[in-house]
Amino acid sequence: MSQIDCYHTVAADAETEIKIKGSKFIGRVFPCADEAEAEAILNRIRKQFYDATHNCYAWRVGLGKEIVYKYSDDGEPSGTAGRPIYDQLEGHDVTNAILIVTRYFGGTKLGTGGLTHAYSDSAAQTIEKAGVVECFITDTVTMVVAFSDYNAVERLIRQSGGMIVQSDFADVVTLTVEIRLSLMDWLRDDLIETTSGRVTFV
Repeated sequence: MSQIDCYHTVAADAETEIKIKGSKFIGRVFPCADEAEAEAILNRIRKQFYDATHNCYAWRVGLGKEIVYKYSDDGEPSGTAGRPIYDQLEGHDVTNAILIVTRYFGGTKLGTGGLTHAYSDSAAQTIEKAGVVECFITDTVTMVVAFSDYNAVERLIRQSGGMIVQSDFADVVTLTVEIRLSLMDWLRDDLIETTSGRVTFV
């Protein structure tokens, strides 16, 4: 069974602003590693924009079946804010991110349909401005190889997409390699075959 070792998240923080019938909707998105960081970002934005009518949000963290999420209408009619924001994160296949839409009420009610569209549009524009990137989960392995095997080993590491992050050339060569998690077993097997079993994993 293959490991899930890649995901999509926002490339950077981003902020957008739209105005609808006097109301101002300010969308902000941030990458975050886990629930605790998402909540910390949310608390910071709430304190910074304490005078806003609403700070509605959604966050989504984790991979595959381990994804956890949360969203809130923050006083808007049920289902008109948090869920549309979350739907944009999910629709863009974005995880490890929190998206907050701050609303300053402009005096004209938009109705449930209008609110849903406003929050959804704000969230979509904010994600598009931030950009979406593919990220990989990596692991490291340290190995000892003979000088005579170094060139072949280095070439194999490079071909596999791995990266040598530390090297020590003493009596033998000690290498620490970072590689995409799902390719680790493949790399180990190929190194053993290439060196006829002379490689040693530390």
